[in-house]
Amino acid sequence: MATKLWEKNFSMTEEIERFTVGRDRELDLLLAESDVLGSMAHITMLESIGLLTADELQALLAELRQILATARAGQFVIEEGVEDVHSQVELMLTRRLGDMGKKIHSGRSRNDQVLLDLKLWTRRQLRQVVQMVQTLFTELVRQSERYREVLMPGYTHLQVAMPSSFGLWFGAHAESLCDDMLFLQAAYRMVNRNPLGSAAGYGSSFPLDRTMTTRLLGFDSMDYNVVYAQMGRGKMERNVAFALASVAATISKLAFDACMFSSQNFGFVRLPNECTTGSSIMPHKKNPDVFELTRAKCNKLQALPQQVTLIMNNLPTGYFRDLQIIKEVFLPAFAELTDCLQMSTYIIGRIEVNEHILDDPRYDLMFSVEEVNRLTAAGMPFRDAYRKVGLDIEAGRFQPVKQVHHTHEGSIGNLCNDRITALMDSLLEQFHFEQVEEAERQLAEGAG
Repeated sequence: MATKLWEKNFSMTEEIERFTVGRDRELDLLLAESDVLGSMAHITMLESIGLLTADELQALLAELRQILATARAGQFVIEEGVEDVHSQVELMLTRRLGDMGKKIHSGRSRNDQVLLDLKLWTRRQLRQVVQMVQTLFTELVRQSERYREVLMPGYTHLQVAMPSSFGLWFGAHAESLCDDMLFLQAAYRMVNRNPLGSAAGYGSSFPLDRTMTTRLLGFDSMDYNVVYAQMGRGKMERNVAFALASVAATISKLAFDACMFSSQNFGFVRLPNECTTGSSIMPHKKNPDVFELTRAKCNKLQALPQQVTLIMNNLPTGYFRDLQIIKEVFLPAFAELTDCLQMSTYIIGRIEVNEHILDDPRYDLMFSVEEVNRLTAAGMPFRDAYRKVGLDIEAGRFQPVKQVHHTHEGSIGNLCNDRITALMDSLLEQFHFEQVEEAERQLAEGAG
């Protein structure tokens, strides 16, 4: 069994080790690239304050770049008996460089190391989510424009209410993603602050240059107060979870609508055959399994902020091992959400719309408001027009006029998709992903 970084003259039993390590070795594989990048920035700073020589720095950086390549190739392994990714990286360096490898931990604790790893990893995952949200948004706007003239019933209380359109339906979900992007932007800004240098939560007597590591890692700023940096563990995950949950809520509603609208009783849309499944005994069935699973997964994701909160909300200031459990619910959430985004984009791009819904007389009454408005525009008081149309409906005299003339902003005839797209574009421009990408490139390649 490998020696632990913290181990002195005693060791734990195998059962205690299994319980305390939990899923860390499995989940820490996701953090390997981030851990190596963080170590590269940290030792570059250590050399600048005289804790490493220039030759030691170059030797360590060369080895770390090899480990980074291994991690990016998906070949990084945490060996049996090694606690976590931090221990594995230090073990690999020590094997190759001897005692020099043990110097990388000066001025650092596993507490701020895992904080840093989680932030580096999370900002990379958020970038992927942002890009996939943008792709789904683009597909929704495209379909909104394609079907802008196709009317459909709008519902309140699940009762046929007023005319809507597929232009409005697709566009509504697109605009919802704009508000979700605001949450993602806020989450990204909170993530993109550097905790490195907070050590175990109370700083270090070494003259650490935290401004330098902030710049090297492409952060917008640091978490200045070292105690607050440690308090950010759990808070960061909770805030990001709220952003993921916001996206998930939009997708869940879209999935629910699509499942309902594709059923025989509605028949508004037809889903791609490859996104449906059949029945073992009913040969006519085409079940919307992909969207049903998407709905369930997204509803599960909406519980994530509460899961994180319940793990960390009764902890006082300082580090506690409870926080390890947050990784088990937080890290896998990104893959679940990106899967749902990918599936939703695929289906929305291939969904077929029924352009003859209004041929069915069951939808005639949704034009009653149009008739009330027509009479009102001609001079009849609204309440009188409302009563007349209501009485005509009761007497079976109502004859719908199935043309609509909505012109105000955001209505059937004026979707404002150009403004919605401009809003999304303005939000995307504020992420500044290129700053992070360039900083990580320079660390990995030794440029700059």
